[in-house]
Amino acid sequence: MLYYLLAPLKDSHIFFNLFRYISFRAAFAALLALALSLIIGPALIRKLREKQIGEEIRSDGPQTHLGKRGTPSMGGLLILVSTLVPTLLLAKIAETGVWVVMIVTLWLGMLGLLDDYLKIVKKMPKGLIGRYKLVGQIVIGLFVGLVVYYLPAVDAERSSTTIPFLKDFELEFGIFYIFMVAFVITAMSNGSNLTDGLDGLLIGLSAIGALAFGLIAYVTGRVDFSDYLNIIYLPEAGELAIFCAALFGASLGFLWYNAYPAQVFMGDTGALALGGAIGAVAVLVKKELLLLLICAIFVIESLSVIIQVTYFKRTGRRIFRMAPIHHHFELSGWAEPKVVVRFWIVGIILALLTLTTFKIR
Repeated sequence: MLYYLLAPLKDSHIFFNLFRYISFRAAFAALLALALSLIIGPALIRKLREKQIGEEIRSDGPQTHLGKRGTPSMGGLLILVSTLVPTLLLAKIAETGVWVVMIVTLWLGMLGLLDDYLKIVKKMPKGLIGRYKLVGQIVIGLFVGLVVYYLPAVDAERSSTTIPFLKDFELEFGIFYIFMVAFVITAMSNGSNLTDGLDGLLIGLSAIGALAFGLIAYVTGRVDFSDYLNIIYLPEAGELAIFCAALFGASLGFLWYNAYPAQVFMGDTGALALGGAIGAVAVLVKKELLLLLICAIFVIESLSVIIQVTYFKRTGRRIFRMAPIHHHFELSGWAEPKVVVRFWIVGIILALLTLTTFKIR
């Protein structure tokens, strides 16, 4: 909104000219999101505590987690507000990609909020029935797929995606691209949800993913950078960098309260939204396969659960001490903060490796 109000005033004062630049608005969005998190956080945590909206801890989980019972949950509301408000204020919200990623974030946040409400307030141990949650994820994924396919930023790129490390080569899906997008959004949303098991783990990895995709969105939306790197040029992609910057700032702000020992948990309200939002950005910049690198931890966490469940059903034995895999390392003797920081380090290395794919081809 501020872009539409202030950018036209560039001739009256040089300061307003800054709002024409994505780099300025992205930095502003990150700082505003961080400030909102730090300002709103204490009041939200206090309100959640007063309403006794506290996390229930699995009795079959690591015994060290039992002391976390009652920690305020549904803190994902803080992430949603701190991300969406700066985006509304500073991005060109009329651009297709911007309103699509905002809808995805809000939809999955509300889906997670419903799940948290049923589990914590209504005391329904399983919360929202799994198949209903899955339907909600698939529906928003199909929505994104339909929008990208029928309202493409570049008509020639409506149903294709780029391949990491390969130059001048794209994978074409045709009409099946819609379903591929639905799979990406659903898989990322579930993957981030499974990763949310240790204090600061998911939000730290989300900050890394948001920063990496923010940089990718920025260069994809610049005709000079995209030409130099020989990647697809998407005119509207640059505005997604503002959303990613806001998500990065909101993640840092939430980490302030979620770092070990956590004062608040995000719950499914934040966990579902974070993965879905990053997945949507990857789709909108045509870099879906880069999720396998930038968000490899999400993928590994999901695979560890699938492998554990499948192997146990067939043999009655377990491969990991506990799944998702972060619990395996905990039960192997790693302190919770050590698991989190080491997973962050891996996430940073993978993000840097991802950025090298733009030149190593």
